[in-house]
Amino acid sequence: MSHLAYQPPGPAVELEADYVVVGSGAGGAMAAVTLARGGAKVVVVEAGPWRDPEDYPSTAYAGLRDLFDDWGTLITSGRAFWPVVQGRAVGGTTVINSAICVRTPGDIFESWKKDHGIDGLADSVWRYQDQIERELSVEEVPERARGHSNRLAIIGAEKVGYESHVMRRYVKHCQGEGQCLQGCRGRRKQSTNITYIPEVQRLGGQILSCAPVERVRIEGRTAVGVEGRFVHPATKKKGARYFVRATKAVLVAASAVHTPLILMRSGVKSPALGEHFRSHPGTGVFGLFDDPVDMNIGATQGWASTAFRENPGLKLETLAIPPEMVASRLAGGGAELTRRLSRYRHMAMWVHAVRAESVGSVRPGLFGKPVVRYSFNRRDMERLRKGLHIVAQTHIAAGAKAVVPGIFGLPYELKADEIDKILEASLEPRNYVAVLSHLFGGAVMGADPARSVVDGTGKVHGYERLYVADAAALPTTLGVNPQHTIMGVAATFAEGLLSAQGQKPKPRASTPAAA
Repeated sequence: MSHLAYQPPGPAVELEADYVVVGSGAGGAMAAVTLARGGAKVVVVEAGPWRDPEDYPSTAYAGLRDLFDDWGTLITSGRAFWPVVQGRAVGGTTVINSAICVRTPGDIFESWKKDHGIDGLADSVWRYQDQIERELSVEEVPERARGHSNRLAIIGAEKVGYESHVMRRYVKHCQGEGQCLQGCRGRRKQSTNITYIPEVQRLGGQILSCAPVERVRIEGRTAVGVEGRFVHPATKKKGARYFVRATKAVLVAASAVHTPLILMRSGVKSPALGEHFRSHPGTGVFGLFDDPVDMNIGATQGWASTAFRENPGLKLETLAIPPEMVASRLAGGGAELTRRLSRYRHMAMWVHAVRAESVGSVRPGLFGKPVVRYSFNRRDMERLRKGLHIVAQTHIAAGAKAVVPGIFGLPYELKADEIDKILEASLEPRNYVAVLSHLFGGAVMGADPARSVVDGTGKVHGYERLYVADAAALPTTLGVNPQHTIMGVAATFAEGLLSAQGQKPKPRASTPAAA
């Protein structure tokens, strides 16, 4: 059986493979398919359930229930309570993100070499990114799918005077249905649950879903497999225990939040484990237009700018969110909230993500749940505030009559001649509504075991047959969306494992199951 879902209490399930990969998102799926293409037998173990696109929910509420990690309730512990957003399903966060594809900037590899002693990744990562772009049908958002919000952003950026572009995404002929955050039921988004994971199965691999990993079993200093217990996706009832033996290696790719905890529970000792957590916190501004915008029509995200990536350290994007999420962002209640929400069709949400320098940590908390300690320093708060002002300027330049800044202490609504008040807003993080969706670190790469958890091949310092193959290994932020980098790095690590066995990945087995 190539897919083993929840198993009720009973005899333990035992399997064996060459490689066990923990997690099926960008890193895990890419590592798994690369190994499988090299002829290896692979078992992928995923904490979340398998959801076919036909079964994706149609509301944001149901999306949180069915596809997000713990309903999206993980929040940072620090000067502000900001949500940490990631998926929990076969396909991981690739199911619920906007599939934005950005190649790794060259300065990132230079930074990794200079500051972390990691060299030699660039050519391989870029080579794999070329391959991934072909396999996952990367394309610019087509004109028919851009929607009015994305078109307005292009106009606004041009009038303000900075460069911007139509997004490139892992989407095959986007229809502009605005369902990215709940999963693309039309199978246009090339998330790993409809591309690389099925290919792993076709190549003889197996998938365990609803199977959160408790720990990697380590004998001496050698990883020999993973163990855990099935958990029912709806009732949360615990099922049978399982053990998957790995004869060659275990690759942990459970996210920057969960990978460090799995290694901690496994007894891995490293002074850097759980440290060096980083992110791109993002927030946004609503523009209020006289004419309808209907941001729910068109690609969820279709426009971006990296003009401010280096100074002050920002990435700008459009983001269409459904009415129930808009209601959670608007101040007021009762009749006042209803009146404000009635303007939904005339709103455009544009956002920015901060290339933050602030550093946090990940630790186990109550009942083993992760605790993310993370707060913005003053410089990052200045970047956050500056970004909101640039977004507000772009709205006004595009024709918005007012903006909703979403900053406590400022008026609910600012007219065109009032947006400079944003530059005078408090720098207290609690006064801003931000979300962490680009996560890095916790088990970072580096040449020095005192400051890193894995080396430049992904191997955990001081342990054999134990690797990290996801965003947890990335030692810095990127200033761009991380999925392409995660996939390129994971494929490079997997190729290194194959090379050590005298093998190499072959061309993909067949065309992925895409629309």
